[in-house]
This record gives sequence, C-alpha cells and structure tokens, in this order.
Amino acid sequence: MRPVVWRPPRPRRPPTGAGSPALPPLRLLPLDGAGPEHLALDASGNLLTGVADGRILRVDATTGRVEEVARTRGRPLGMHLLPDGRLLVCDAYDGLLRVDPATGTVETVLTAAAGEPLNLCSNVTVTRDGTVFVSDSSRRFPLHHWKGDILEHSGTGRVIRWVPGSAAEVVVDGLQFANGLCLAPDESFLVMAESGAYRLRRLWLTGDRAGATDLFADRLPGFPDNLTTSRDGLVWVALAGPRNALLDSLHRHHPALRRALWALPGALLPDPRRTTHVQGRDAQGRLVHDLRRRAHNYHLATSALEHNGTLYLGSLVEPAIATAPLPSAPGDGPGEPPGVNGVPRGTRSSGGG
Repeated sequence: MRPVVWRPPRPRRPPTGAGSPALPPLRLLPLDGAGPEHLALDASGNLLTGVADGRILRVDATTGRVEEVARTRGRPLGMHLLPDGRLLVCDAYDGLLRVDPATGTVETVLTAAAGEPLNLCSNVTVTRDGTVFVSDSSRRFPLHHWKGDILEHSGTGRVIRWVPGSAAEVVVDGLQFANGLCLAPDESFLVMAESGAYRLRRLWLTGDRAGATDLFADRLPGFPDNLTTSRDGLVWVALAGPRNALLDSLHRHHPALRRALWALPGALLPDPRRTTHVQGRDAQGRLVHDLRRRAHNYHLATSALEHNGTLYLGSLVEPAIATAPLPSAPGDGPGEPPGVNGVPRGTRSSGGG
C-alpha cells in the first residue's frame, strides 16, 4: 500500500427546482449465479451478462428465463455486442475475450498493451469502424482487492485503444480506477468513469480536439461504475455506492492511517452503503435523471441500461438483474437543462446499451 494524499472535492449540489423522482420499486429477474456486473442487449431484446462463476447468461427481459450461452475461466465484467452477434467480454483476470453465444466458443484476443499486461480488464466499447476501447482499472490491485486501489489513490488506471490486427496503445493514463466506457452517439468522444475520483472524463475522438481530454461530469455523489448510452443520447451512470465521509477524510490525512486500515482483515474493511443510484446525463454532461432509493432488496448497482422505457440494473454482488420503469424527467427549473439533443425531457425513444 502506497497511499497518496488527496483532497476530495465536495459533492456537487443537485440543480435547484422540482428535484428528481425516486427510483421506482424494483422488479427482480433472479439468476442462478451472483454478480451480473454489466449488461448488454442482443438483437432480439434479450439481456446478456456475466456472473461471478465465469458463465455468460442470456436473460429474457420479459419472462426472466435464464440460459447459459458460454463459460469463461475467470470473472466476466464489461461486455459489448458486436454486429455479427459475438460478444467482446472483459475478464478481470484473463484480459479481453471474444465469445460466440451461438456456439459457446471463448477466445482470448487481448492480454497486454504497451508492454504491460491487462491487470484488471474492466469495460469495453467499440466504434462503428471496429476500433476497440478497453479500460484497465488498476496496475496495482486485482479485482478481489479493488478497495485497495480506491484507498491508495495512486492513479494507475488506463484506457487502451486497439484496432484488431495492430498493436494496442494506451490513449489515457493515470486514471483513478478506470471503469465504465461509452461513446457519444456520433462517436465524437468517449466518456470514461474514474471511480476513485468521483468523476467522468471525456476523450475527444474527432475534430480539432481529437486526442484531448477534459471533464464530462465531476464532484459526483458516489463511485461511478459502468456507463451505457441510450439511443437518444443519454449517458447512463451507475453509482455503485455513495461517497463515504470517513474515506474522504482519510485521503486528506497522513498515509499511515490508510496503511493501518489496509492491514486489517478484508472482512473488516467498510463496504459501500446499501443504496441503488443511477444518473442519466445529456451529451454535455448535464444531469437529466437522478434516481435513487434505499436498497432494501438490491444494492451495489454497477450497470444501468435503458430500453423501451425500462431501466435494467446489474450489480457486482446481487443474484439478480433489477428492472424499473423509467420515470419522466423533472420539469425545467433553475440550473436544469432544457432537454437532450432537442428532445423535450420526459419523452424518450427506444434506447439500448
């Protein structure tokens, strides 16, 4: 443990006005495994996810029917559906995999970038021309010690660009637990979640700013995890847990305190508070939806996917996928954006991940 002193910024206050509705009660689609960490949608409207024992599952979003389509050797996390029906899957221990749900075939396609192995392959997205972006959360800590990276705050996460057939290159480095990735609908930029810094960063892919990074949203009230983009341009952010005042205080003080905490048995390290919290943000990073509820039956939500007016949530630990109807966005008020790409708030076309 090599802790870095850091002064976390205070959470940004939500915009004034009517406020956001609560996340509606959740309906659960039970699984025969735990931890559907990320969700994707296939051409038939079925949900695809990976669970802790290495299986890739297909779930009927209406009936809840669960079918195993493949089995990996590790821990599948983020995934992206390719045009040919195959999946790119981030395995926390084995790198980037390509999975064929039709045959169950699993092949490893990327294990290193810039001479360093993928230590914690977390999330993946692909442009229309086939360019792959992958997040590697931490060079220092594996998945089962992810709390160590948040506690240390040494910023060893990175985002990798890979064109199949060529060498993978690091395009953004020094990230605080690099996590979810998603593209703008026009693919002009990539949004990247930095879980350990309570923010979303943006990498410009086109135009005069191509290659530059800036802030998309900062001072978030929790730890951003996976990201998805809906068809009408909303970026959905799953906040895996709320900010912890003790953790923020420890970051500001002498590193010895965090070393002492890390020396405790893992079972004694604090877990994120039990909440379920997701946000929808427009193409400028402005808050459109801020949906949360106390986690009576679902917590540590790591993925939010919108489709046909329904939100589907994944979790690092729960044995189910959660669903809820998408509430209308609150009415315009001071500090609130007027809409998303000209679409009045509260109206949504069919969306997908």
